[in-house]
Amino acid sequence: MADFQGYLVLFLIWLVSTVLVRSIFGRLKTRPRLPPSPLALPILGHLHLLSPIPHQALHKLSTRYGPLIHIYLGSVPCVVSSSPETAKEFLKTHETSFLGRPFISAVDYLTYGSADFSFAPYGRYWKFMKKITMTELLGGRTLNQLLPVRSDEITRFLGLMLKKANAKEEVDVGGELIRLTNHVVSRMTMGKRCSSNEEEADEVRKLVHDVAEITGKFNLADFIWFCKNLDLQGFGKQLKEIRDKFDLMMDTTIKEHEEARKINKETDGDDDGAAKDLLDLLLDISEDENSEMKLTKENIKAFIMDIFAAGTDTSAITTEWALAELINNPEIMKKARQEIDTVVGNSRVVQESDIPNLPYLQAIVKETLRLHPTGPMIVRESTEDCTINGYDIPAKTRLLVNVWAIGKDPNHWENPLEFRPERFVGEDGKSQLDVRGQYFHLLPFGSGRRSCPGVSLALFMVQSTLAAMIQCFDWKLCGGDINGKVDMEEGPGLTLPRANPLLCVPVARISPFSSL
Repeated sequence: MADFQGYLVLFLIWLVSTVLVRSIFGRLKTRPRLPPSPLALPILGHLHLLSPIPHQALHKLSTRYGPLIHIYLGSVPCVVSSSPETAKEFLKTHETSFLGRPFISAVDYLTYGSADFSFAPYGRYWKFMKKITMTELLGGRTLNQLLPVRSDEITRFLGLMLKKANAKEEVDVGGELIRLTNHVVSRMTMGKRCSSNEEEADEVRKLVHDVAEITGKFNLADFIWFCKNLDLQGFGKQLKEIRDKFDLMMDTTIKEHEEARKINKETDGDDDGAAKDLLDLLLDISEDENSEMKLTKENIKAFIMDIFAAGTDTSAITTEWALAELINNPEIMKKARQEIDTVVGNSRVVQESDIPNLPYLQAIVKETLRLHPTGPMIVRESTEDCTINGYDIPAKTRLLVNVWAIGKDPNHWENPLEFRPERFVGEDGKSQLDVRGQYFHLLPFGSGRRSCPGVSLALFMVQSTLAAMIQCFDWKLCGGDINGKVDMEEGPGLTLPRANPLLCVPVARISPFSSL
């Protein structure tokens, strides 16, 4: 009997040991092989390693741990790509695995539950909106029809700068450029300027600024799992105020458009040849019984919010960075002026139609986008498990492609911190390297199916505005650093703003618009 009990004990020990060993080895076998990672803290993960300017902090981590790293932002797993080679793996080779967008509670609320286009899940609705955006809303025909709007607003802007020049007044260049782009976007989307009343126009600009600011803030509910249903930072009230203001503006505008459309139909008006604003085009689609999908008012309002949020700050900030670089590099400014004077002359203001004949100006804009991309990071989310460079990337992993770091990669750019537009001009004098995502060492507008659909509009605005500013004015810097140059410090934000405003006194150099 005693022998039997002894054998039973030995059998149980053997059984438990076998189960434990198999369990341990099973876990080791199934545990994913993740990219290198710094030491993480409980709950916070790697949040303690991020500065107020995340793309700079992530760049520093990549120099230590490599171009592909794995981090946790609170409880959210992320992979960070900081080289053209790894970016290509994510955005081209394995693009279908990274077409998702992460859930951001502020964006979800402001866009009526992901009724927008930019952050909509990859699926039928997103594909439909992508198609109509590229063919109708932001397609070549619509942009050509709305050219007079852009030209008129740039002329108004130049007129204001001339008044400042005559009065020798200081100008906040970035602030005035935001006013310009805000008026352009407002007229293109809703058929009217923000407001003829400057106080009301400032309210609209503040609304756009508040949207960009609150969606760019770190929200504990998005990253710390036990804060998911808590509003510890008080964002809920702010979000409600912002959306209520936007609703009021859009409901009023939509009602005005619907009434005008009704009157036009009753009078048998035919406006097929007239330039329609984007809201009219969206209403056309929503009323089309044969449309592939039915657009709701929430879809329409969310799309307009996308255009305002993405199209106002970005173009203005890029133009401001470009002018700052030109002030610090007078020889480049001189060369750009010579090109414009040769091609355009000084009897008229440079136009969008002149841009194809100004390769050096195009190169200046590309070099600005390389050093100062207004979207410093591409954010996606994996929709399925995949393997990148031998590492396992699980589904629901957030992807951060550090565009800012990639544009300064010394393996692909000679003297990467130097502002040198000549790198984008070929031996034949023509502009080289497209910025639409074909070259993975230059990704200011992303790449692939989820790249920025407004790239053409952005380039039109930046190139034509900058060209006119170079042609018509000298820009006398107010202040500057200890060397009398523009400081190039970056500020926090999703769109890479300057830390300090660019303050200049414009000095008129030609007067083709003296009648303004």
